[in-house]
Amino acid sequence: MDYYVAKNGDDRNAGSKESPFLTIQRAADIAEAGDRVIVREGTYREWVKPINGGISEDKRIVYEAAQNEKVIIKGSEIIKGWVEDEQNVWRAEVDSSIFGDFNPFAIPVAGDWLVAPLKHPVHLGEVYLNGASFYEAGALEEVYHPHKIYESPNPTWGEKEYVKEPEKTVYKWFAQIRGDKTVLYANFQGADPNRECVEINVRKCCFFPEVTGLNYITVRGFEMAQAATGWAPPTSWQVGMIGPHWSKYWVIEHNIFHDAKCCAVSLGKEKTTGDNNFTKWRRKPGYHNQMESVFLARHIGWGRERIGSHIIRNNLIYDCGQNGIVGHLGCIFSEIYGNEIYNIAVKHEFYGHEIAGIKLHAAIDVSVHHNYIHDCTLGTWLDWQAQGTRISCNIYNKNDRDFMIEVTHGPCLVDNNIFIDEYTFDNAAQGTAFVHNLCGGFTNHYPVLDRSTPYHLPHSTDILGTSLVYGNDDRWYQNIFVGGDKENRNYGTADYSDAPISLEEYIERVRALGDGDVEQYAMVPQPAYINGNAYLYGAKAFLGECEKVISNINPEMSIVEKDGEVYLDIILPEEMFCMDTCRVDTQMLGMTRLTEARYENSDGSPVSLDCDLIGNNRGDKPAAGPLESLKAGKNHVMIWKR
Repeated sequence: MDYYVAKNGDDRNAGSKESPFLTIQRAADIAEAGDRVIVREGTYREWVKPINGGISEDKRIVYEAAQNEKVIIKGSEIIKGWVEDEQNVWRAEVDSSIFGDFNPFAIPVAGDWLVAPLKHPVHLGEVYLNGASFYEAGALEEVYHPHKIYESPNPTWGEKEYVKEPEKTVYKWFAQIRGDKTVLYANFQGADPNRECVEINVRKCCFFPEVTGLNYITVRGFEMAQAATGWAPPTSWQVGMIGPHWSKYWVIEHNIFHDAKCCAVSLGKEKTTGDNNFTKWRRKPGYHNQMESVFLARHIGWGRERIGSHIIRNNLIYDCGQNGIVGHLGCIFSEIYGNEIYNIAVKHEFYGHEIAGIKLHAAIDVSVHHNYIHDCTLGTWLDWQAQGTRISCNIYNKNDRDFMIEVTHGPCLVDNNIFIDEYTFDNAAQGTAFVHNLCGGFTNHYPVLDRSTPYHLPHSTDILGTSLVYGNDDRWYQNIFVGGDKENRNYGTADYSDAPISLEEYIERVRALGDGDVEQYAMVPQPAYINGNAYLYGAKAFLGECEKVISNINPEMSIVEKDGEVYLDIILPEEMFCMDTCRVDTQMLGMTRLTEARYENSDGSPVSLDCDLIGNNRGDKPAAGPLESLKAGKNHVMIWKR
């Protein structure tokens, strides 16, 4: 059955093409397995809460924008009736009934691992002028003096140092709750808000079911914006502007998502396994609450049969405060590809430890590939239980930091990516294989000896054990490293140089310490498997690496965008193409020490890296780096097309 929705419709209609509904929710109330909801052009200001799900791949419920028509779902409402005072500040009184039982201007951005600001919390509400979001003032007087020096509220993040930016004039708003009125003040910098389009957040989500277990839903072709989504750490009920809410087999494709206060797409967990209990009660550390959430999830059926296996593809995601895509537990066995994600957490109104273009916990057998992630505070962050995860053929550009993997034990495969930024990544994990990447800057590589985190049976959510992260047990094969001029930074793989080069050598070193148990294993670095890499412009090699190229050439690399096409420019030395390399596959990568699992496809079949970033086949002697077509001298290669 096809149901139609149009701006000239009526919810009392039959929902046919000739007699459409007015709201998407009316169609969502009655759509059942096998039905399709087609939405005609226009702006729909509603939170769509599906009631039913599909029952199989052939019996999905499909929500889609009408072909070649622009359909926008907004979590905001237009506000008129602004009054200007003598100091050019405008004031509007909004009846709080517009918010129902959720007033985002009364609710702060808060939760576990939120670091700042704490003295003057930022609220979930937002004011937009012609689609551009303002900054919230800490006090009413700031609206009258709209200048702000802004920097990260936390002076350091990992090893990255943030510097204060120049003073900048910004649009600001301030809200006061007075009985049944929400009073808004804003400085529009000369614009007349009664003539322009001024919107405010009023709804938490745009498309998100309130109940769990609604499977086989497709959402296609929409634009969604301006939702008052809350801070979404892994210990919370992770609510996004859109998300499956603890279900399986959703497809979210060919959409535009922007201006979520915190998170756009959520593949996160539900509420009964914890919701910011550390912040609420302080009885135990957030780490313990997160560990408990993993076991509680298993008790309620967290596994392939009930959760995950979503597809998030070919979406444009931008201008969100915390994440483009977020997930914990609910993201298992999913595929995320073809998305462009940018301007995530760059407004710096709030800061915490859960910020990235893509931030996933427990990304078991998740594939993240062929995405373009740029202009973000952090590109991608894998945290806890990234087992069977593959990060492949992605492009990272103009991020403060490109990639982070933390407190996870492998196997995780990171291959054929372009990490071009100065701060390439943090590796606070073990058992990760880095193959055929371009690493354009420095990396941090360190153990984590105060948090034991779970690992699983291969391709399963069944928990096999927990472990600290001792570091190493990594593979670095046929990557390109580029040096830099930052002091006390790691460019290349030299910081592995005290590591054994095989598991056999590792075991012998442990045995040489005599009788003992866990304390001896902590005294010996885990092995490092490193070969076939190219080190340019001062990058330094692992001492135990046999086949390598070291060149002082300045690659002068950059990513250039023109007419919707993205190119890599790089200069490479001739000797780089004379290395004795080989095809990398499951057999070569071997087995991780702690999890005793192999680098495989999610179905358990062997993996073979026989294609590069743009789909070219690799021969038996592949080139180092992510592109097989690279050559000695100057290169100008298209790597992405919008």
